[in-house]
Formats: sequence, structure tokens, C-alpha cells
Amino acid sequence: MKSPAKPLKPNMTTIPIPGRTLEGNPLGDPTERDLIVYLPPSYDGQRRFPVIYLLSGFASTGNSFMNYNFGRPTVAEMAEALIREGRMAETIIVMPDCMTRYGGSQYVDSAGTGNYERYLTREIVPCVDAALRTIPERPHRAIAGKSSGGFGALRLAMKHPDLFGAAASHSGDLAFDLCYRPNFAAAARILEKHNGSLTNFFTRYETALKPPSGEFPLLDMLAMSAAYSPDPLRQPPENIRLPFNPLTCETDREVWNQWLSFDPVEMVEQENFREALRSLSLLFVDCGTLDEYNLQFGLRIFCRKLSQHNIEHRHEEFPDSHGSTSYRYSVSLPALASAIAG
Repeated sequence: MKSPAKPLKPNMTTIPIPGRTLEGNPLGDPTERDLIVYLPPSYDGQRRFPVIYLLSGFASTGNSFMNYNFGRPTVAEMAEALIREGRMAETIIVMPDCMTRYGGSQYVDSAGTGNYERYLTREIVPCVDAALRTIPERPHRAIAGKSSGGFGALRLAMKHPDLFGAAASHSGDLAFDLCYRPNFAAAARILEKHNGSLTNFFTRYETALKPPSGEFPLLDMLAMSAAYSPDPLRQPPENIRLPFNPLTCETDREVWNQWLSFDPVEMVEQENFREALRSLSLLFVDCGTLDEYNLQFGLRIFCRKLSQHNIEHRHEEFPDSHGSTSYRYSVSLPALASAIAG
């Protein structure tokens, strides 16, 4: 039996980021972090290259893109093969670490977790342009991601059109009524098991040798609340406002409206954000038709609004669920690289 060909070893480097924008974050998370970077085959310190910023999903970091999975290439190995086969333009790929004790930052500035939007846009991007031979201009810079990373990519493209000229979102968080509200009851049941105490829950979750079975919905709700509805007057992990009444599970409309202000489906109703999306050389969005978080429906709503507002976009769906879909980067990365090519 013939052995499968070994993937070509990609050229990787790390850039230490001081994390000044994360200093004093309420969770005590590390400020200085290493940035994982893929360098294309022709990178020699002379020629300049465009850059794709690739954002990881919830409970993942930039280093997660480098995790070995039997029989499957890492994202860097995938990009290396695509480039060497002539199917992708040579591009630098930057994979930030925006992890928090709660599992993720949603790439937003929050009094509950820290200033991760500023960290990415005001610190990481300038550090990358200073350390590497990039083409340091908006038309040659893209942002992409999956799940929470896809949400972050869409939102940052809408908020920072001066930085990003193309964007891709794989199964990004959209239509919060569909993707978050169905989990309210599950989170409330778990919280009740811990006598209504987030401190009791999170202490157990953090110290357990193995995450307690079935309790992820409350961790996810804790992290999202810290991003979208923080309460800076309280100490972690109580430094949040839940979007529902823990006793009755009724939606707290005031808090929920705070959440909705982050929803790209709601954001696209504002002209400045629509203009930002229209200015992109490529807006790529996709989702699996079997997504467990109802994101396929949110994506269809989002794309309907894009079409209503004459915003060009590439919308794809594929027969799969939410997890283990990194193979979709083989579609988006070449498209992004072409859109931002030097």
C-alpha cells in the first residue's frame, strides 16, 4: 500500500506582541502573547506580501490553526499546498491569540474581558506591519474567521473599513435571536444546579480536571455576556449581566438590546456599516446546512439584507454541521488572497 504524501512543511514564525492594550484586563489574562504567522514560500525579507488575519472560534486561539489532526492538514499546510499548486496567491497569514479565561473575547472591547478589538486593530496590525514585509495598505489586508472568529471578522470589517479591504466569515454568529436565545433555558438549568451562583459554577469549571459534562452552555453564556453586557462594578465571574432572568428564563429586554447592538444582522441596518461592506473587494460568507446553532438561517437573513442594500457578496452553503469544517478555508483563503493580491 502506498503511503500518503507528507505535507510540505510551511514556513512559520512568531511575533511577540506586548499587549499594552490588554493591560489591566479584569480577568488577569496574559498581556504579552506570541502571534502565530504563516509566511509564503517566496518570503525572503525583501518582497512585500498582502496579509490575511485569521480569527479562531470560541475556546480556540491562533495556535489552534496549527493543531495536528490525523489525516488532515493544518491551515498553514493547506495554504502551503494551495500556493505551491498555483491555486492561491502568496499571502502572509496572521493568527492572533484573543483567548480569555471565559473561553474567548468575541474580538470586542469589553469592561468584562478587556480591549480585544483595540488589541487587534491598534496593536497587532501595526506590530505585524513593523515586523514583516507586508503591503501595509487597506486594499492588501483581509480578515477572516470561523464561528466566533467569523463574527469577529464581519464586525471588524464593518467597523474598521480603513484597515480591511476584504473579509470572509465561516459559520459566523448571526441573528442572535436564533443562535443565542435557544440556549437560555439550558444555561438557566445549569446555573440552578449551582444555586444560582456563577462563582460556584466557574470555580468548579476552572478547577475540574475534566470540564463538567453538559455544562458548556453556561460557560458560553458567561463568555458572551462578558463580551456584550459586562457589569464592571462586580468582580469576575459575576461581572456580567445575563440576558435572561435566571429564575423564570424570561428575556431581559434591556440587556438583550445591548446584545443585539453587536449582531451583524442588526448592524447592517446602519448606512455607515453598509458602506463599509460595499467598499470590500470581496465579502465571502458560508455556513453548513446542518449547523446546530441555527447559523445557516442567520446567514440567509444577513444575505437577504445584503442583497436588499445592493451589497455584493459571495454566499455558499455546504452539507455539514458546525464543527470540523476547516476544509472550507481551502475555498475562502484563495479567494481572499486573490482579492488583496499586490
